[in-house]
Amino acid sequence: MVLILDNNNNRASSLCASLNFVGQSSRVIDDEFLSQEKKLGSDAIVVLGALTELQHESVIKSYPATPFLLVGETLKPLLSLANVIGLITEPFGHDITMQLLHDSQQYLRMLPGQSNKTNGKSFDGLVGETDAVKQVRFLISQVAKTDANVLILGESGTGKEVVARNVHLLSKRNNGPFVPVNCGAIPGELLESELFGHEKGAFTGAISARKGRFELAQGGTLFLDEIGDMPLQMQVKLLRVLQERNYERVGGTKAIQADVRVIAATHRNLEDMIESGQFREDLYYRLNVFPIENPSLHERADDIPLLLKELMRRVNEQSGTGAKFTERAIESLKAHTWPGNIRELANLVERMVIMFPEKVVDVTDLPNKYRHIEVDAFEPEYPEELREKDAFNELFSGGFSDYDEDPEPEFQVSEQTLGSLPAEGIELKEYLAELEVSLISQALERYDYIVARAAEVLGVRRTTLVEKMKKYNLNKE
Repeated sequence: MVLILDNNNNRASSLCASLNFVGQSSRVIDDEFLSQEKKLGSDAIVVLGALTELQHESVIKSYPATPFLLVGETLKPLLSLANVIGLITEPFGHDITMQLLHDSQQYLRMLPGQSNKTNGKSFDGLVGETDAVKQVRFLISQVAKTDANVLILGESGTGKEVVARNVHLLSKRNNGPFVPVNCGAIPGELLESELFGHEKGAFTGAISARKGRFELAQGGTLFLDEIGDMPLQMQVKLLRVLQERNYERVGGTKAIQADVRVIAATHRNLEDMIESGQFREDLYYRLNVFPIENPSLHERADDIPLLLKELMRRVNEQSGTGAKFTERAIESLKAHTWPGNIRELANLVERMVIMFPEKVVDVTDLPNKYRHIEVDAFEPEYPEELREKDAFNELFSGGFSDYDEDPEPEFQVSEQTLGSLPAEGIELKEYLAELEVSLISQALERYDYIVARAAEVLGVRRTTLVEKMKKYNLNKE
C-alpha cells in the first residue's frame, strides 16, 4: 500500500490516480493520520510532500522500517536519510516511479531481522545471511503461498531437502505430511509401486495392499529428490499424474485423487539430459514451474560461521558435547572449495567434536586439506624445574623410554651403571645432568648426529631430543 501525504492536494490526487491506474493500491492521508497511527502497515510505502505542522525529518526518522519517497525538489537534502529511497518530480514519469516503488519494496523485503521470518513463521534450518541465501528465502516465501510445482537445483550436499521442507512449512499445506522420496535410491522396477502403491496380488510378493508415497502425502507435500535419476518409463507415468491429478495403484482400477503438492530436486543438468534423450522435455516444463537455485557452500563462504554454530548446536543436542573454532580456523575453512558442500562441513564438525571435545580448534588442528592459512603451531616453553623433574622421572622409570609398555628397556638404572653414593654425598641435579649429556652425546656421535636415529636408540621422541640438545647446546659444531 502506498500512502501519499502531501498538502498540495492537486499533486497528491494526481499521483494517487496515476498509481491506481497502473494497479498500484494507494490512498491520500493527512498529518492527523500519522499522529494517530502508532504503527504503519508492514507493507506501507509513504510518499511525502508538503507538510503543514509536522517536520519532514522527524516523520521520516519516526518510522525507520518504512521506505519514504519524496515529492518536490525542495526536499532533496533529505535523500541522505537511510530510509528515503528517492525523489519523484513532476510531471510524474511512469518508468521512474515504478523503479522507485520497486526499490521501496526491496527495502521492505530485506529489512534486518525479517530474513528468517515470513507471515509470522520462521524458516527451519535455512541458516545464512549472504545475498544468495536471502534470495532463496525470498523465493521460498513467494512460492509457498501457492500450490505451484517447484524444482530445486543445486550441487549434492547443498541442502535441497531443507529448502523443500521450508516450502512445505510455510505453505497452507503445513498441517499435512511431508513425504520425501529419493528416486535414485529405489530400483526402477520398484519405483512405481513405491510412488503409487499396489493392490494385493499385483505381483509376486504383494501379499497385501500397500499405500504409495502419493497416497501417504495426501493433503501435504511430496518431495521427489534426485528426479534426474528417475527411469524414462516412470517419467511418463509421473507426467500423467501431474497433468490429470489422479492415479491408480499397481494392479488396481480405482482412480485416486492426488491432492498433493510436488517438489522435485536434482543435482543434474536436466536440459542436457533432455538433449541426450534421458529426460522428458514435457515433464521438465511441468516440474519447472518455479525453479529455485540452491547456492553451493563455496558461493556463500561468509555463512560458514553461522553454519558452524548451527551444526555445533545439533551435534551438542545429540552427543551432549561440542567444540569451538578460532577466528583463523574459520578463515581457513572459508578458503576451502567444499566439493561436498554443507554435508562435508557437517562431517568435519562432527569429527572435530570427537577429536577435541569441549576444546578450541585452531588451523593446525584441522585435517591437512582444510589448512589454507600458513600458521606456526604453538610450541609451549615449560619452566626449567618441570623439565628437570621430567628428566629425573625418565631416568628412574626405565631410562629414556617414552613408552611404559616396553617390558625390557635397553637401559636400566642400577648401582652398577650409576655408581655408588660417595660418603661425602653428591649434587644430584648436576650429576643427573652430566649423565644425561653423556648419554645423549654418545647416541648422537654413534649416528653422526642423525637426530631421528639417536632418539630411537635413546627411546625418546625426536622433539624431546631436540629440546634437550637445545638445552645443553649439543650441536654437531
